Amino acid sequence: TVDLKYDDVSYATVHQSAFLRCGMMPVQPIKELWWFKIGASEERVYYYDPTSVDAALMKRARRSNRDNTSLEIYPTQLSDEGEYKCRIVVWDNTGNSTEPSVPISKEARMMLKVNVPPEKVEITHLTSGRNLSLRCKSEGAKPPADILWTKTSPDGVETEIPDLAKTREIEPAGELYDTAEQIFYQLEENEMIAKISCVVRHHNTNTTIYKNITFVSPAIQNALKVTIQRFAEPVLYSSIENQDGRDNKAGLVKISADPGFKVPYNTSVTLKAAAPGVFPEPRYLWWVGDQTGIAGRELHIDNLEEDKSYYVLAENPLGRVVLEVPVHITTSDYSQWNDSSRDGDVIVDDTTGGLDTGAIIGIVIGALIAVFFIGFAVWYWTIRDGTHVFSPKKEKPHTIDEETIPFRSTDKPLLRTISTQTLEGRRSRREPSI
Repeated sequence: TVDLKYDDVSYATVHQSAFLRCGMMPVQPIKELWWFKIGASEERVYYYDPTSVDAALMKRARRSNRDNTSLEIYPTQLSDEGEYKCRIVVWDNTGNSTEPSVPISKEARMMLKVNVPPEKVEITHLTSGRNLSLRCKSEGAKPPADILWTKTSPDGVETEIPDLAKTREIEPAGELYDTAEQIFYQLEENEMIAKISCVVRHHNTNTTIYKNITFVSPAIQNALKVTIQRFAEPVLYSSIENQDGRDNKAGLVKISADPGFKVPYNTSVTLKAAAPGVFPEPRYLWWVGDQTGIAGRELHIDNLEEDKSYYVLAENPLGRVVLEVPVHITTSDYSQWNDSSRDGDVIVDDTTGGLDTGAIIGIVIGALIAVFFIGFAVWYWTIRDGTHVFSPKKEKPHTIDEETIPFRSTDKPLLRTISTQTLEGRRSRREPSI
């Protein structure tokens, strides 16, 4: 007698090798070997006749080197899944060498299951302050994949997130399955997390896929820790003039201005903030001076009339930074930007005649200064020559140092005396005798 050894169910992974066992016990000389795939009809996959034919009717099929009767398929396709039949015909003379050999046929049926690992994993998120809503989706797996969530600390320790509020959906996609799971997680105060991972495990194909969300705090270049009245604690501060714009580090806060940071007088400006790579999504707060802050990614400024510095706060649960955003006026003379002097985007200066306002003001001021100096000169020479325009007043006696006043022929000579108190021979001062 001949017995066949086979597995009721065999498993294979798509694009890898499939093995369907069908061995003999004991081994006998083979007359014929047939492999069929059972469907609406029996589809011949492989035929072997030791005397003449070794034919693979399916190009990806061959006899296994393990026992010469089992079947291997490579590479396996999803369409290879199904029921197969192995038929082996051997010669048997029941141990009597004088009798003619008798062909004995044996058959066995088995199932081939083809597994497919996840083809694609994606993760999406929504954030509101410390509240996170994360959704992970595994696509194109057979059977459906499992999903679990882990968090990793800044020092690299990974732990599974316990007691999650979550919902799971499994949807068929043809012969494959999509698995989606959504969780809700709230960051604790001062909780430091480097990343949260969606871990997709497909046990049938020994496949594990990580999809990470990395936590990144807002950052700025050349930051200083300063105290701002609006906030209870010091914050990291810098100006956009200290940001070189060449660093591609994730988390850097970047500011853009439309039409620019230097604009003509009375121009409206829109400032926009962005922080690529920051997670959770930061909130933004704009202000100028002591005004109430305006929340949002953008700030619109109407009809800017002077240089001003605006400030923006970018903050998420991991950190916060403040950037100063100066906006400058290129000219304060609105008449230069009047539509009547514009030609497209080119400023046309009208120099055909007349003086501008600045020149007229300069002439007036110069004339006033000249009048002042002329009046002062007249007054000075009048006092010096003893000529009084108004009626003279009685002056108090005063002492004059004779060395410092010029002598005039109309003046009476001053009396001189030698001071006995002075060894240097200096002259003493006394009231002139007139």
